[in-house]
Amino acid sequence: MIRVVKVGGRAQQDPALIPALAAAWRATSGALVVVHGGGDDVTAVQRTMGREPRFIDGRRVTTDDDIAILRMTLSGVINKRLVASLVAAGVPAVGVSGEDAALLSAEPIDEAVMGRAGEPAETNVALVKHLLRGGYLPVISPLARDARSPSGDALNVNGDDAAAAIASALHATDLLLVADVAGVLEQGKVIPVLDAQRSRALVTTGTVTAGMIAKLDAAEHALAGGVSSVRIGDLSAIADLTLGTRIVTAASAHALTTALA
Repeated sequence: MIRVVKVGGRAQQDPALIPALAAAWRATSGALVVVHGGGDDVTAVQRTMGREPRFIDGRRVTTDDDIAILRMTLSGVINKRLVASLVAAGVPAVGVSGEDAALLSAEPIDEAVMGRAGEPAETNVALVKHLLRGGYLPVISPLARDARSPSGDALNVNGDDAAAAIASALHATDLLLVADVAGVLEQGKVIPVLDAQRSRALVTTGTVTAGMIAKLDAAEHALAGGVSSVRIGDLSAIADLTLGTRIVTAASAHALTTALA
């Protein structure tokens, strides 16, 4: 009965985040894993160093030089900032990177276009399980080892993709991808249930753009990996498992939509 919550950089600025995660950790008797991003912080550091970030479908184009920035910002500053806040709230949080203990191994998405951006190829959650058994809350930065590299090179993995891979490997009962909005929106209203076919239609029509495309892709991979429930929602969806947009298989979509009507 493990829950995985992925929080991006903007959600981390909300003072409600840490209390919500602390309450969820207690409510699950410690069966909670947090995966974080931090795109705004990474962008700020890139611009400070004279680099203008580029994105394709919500995923950051990453150069060799950007890897050092990502390691410093994601696995260093952001990870430890979250851990410190959770510990201050009484939660025994431990910060790790996807590079630690080969937790995440990845392969380049398209090196000619995306550079050092990768997608999960293998997930080894032995360390995460060890921390959970010890009563700790794992807080995971989404850097990954390059599965092709004999020398330990890293790849930048989108936080949603990393969360989906980790949730699948843990056979999680719930994956929540925290967004800046209450769910996937259509004409300003939350869509309660989405399957892959309708998700792709929303992308085609331009209803869904940028980072939400990456979330829908990750949600689809998580479902294929055996995660029981996948949702996209705002911070309130951490406490209330009925909130947000539920991403489901085509077979489940009709029944859920009928039940919610």
